[in-house]
Amino acid sequence: MSTPREVVDQQVAAYNRRDLEGFVACYATEAQIVQPDGKLLASGHDEIRARYDELFDKSPHLHADIRNRIEVGSVVVDEEYITGFVLPDMLSEIRAVAVYRVADDLIQGSHLFG
Repeated sequence: MSTPREVVDQQVAAYNRRDLEGFVACYATEAQIVQPDGKLLASGHDEIRARYDELFDKSPHLHADIRNRIEVGSVVVDEEYITGFVLPDMLSEIRAVAVYRVADDLIQGSHLFG
């Protein structure tokens, strides 16, 4: 059994490799990713895969650097500095906060702020 920190570390490593299947595998089948405005970004593996496929494909230098982390039970909160975005209407560098809820060795959901 992995700790919540280890699960999130696996997800961040897959993100930095732009490993779509490895990234999706870190999430529970029905996990939801919520945007800063509270709107749903993706729900379930198919939507997560579709959303991040374009990002990974168009952003060859994509990289998330974890600047700070807070862990409380099954919740992991990361302050991230992300570089290399190549998407319309997105800055190439952003500072964000990601809040992950982990159970059963999978990310059950995340909220993104930034």
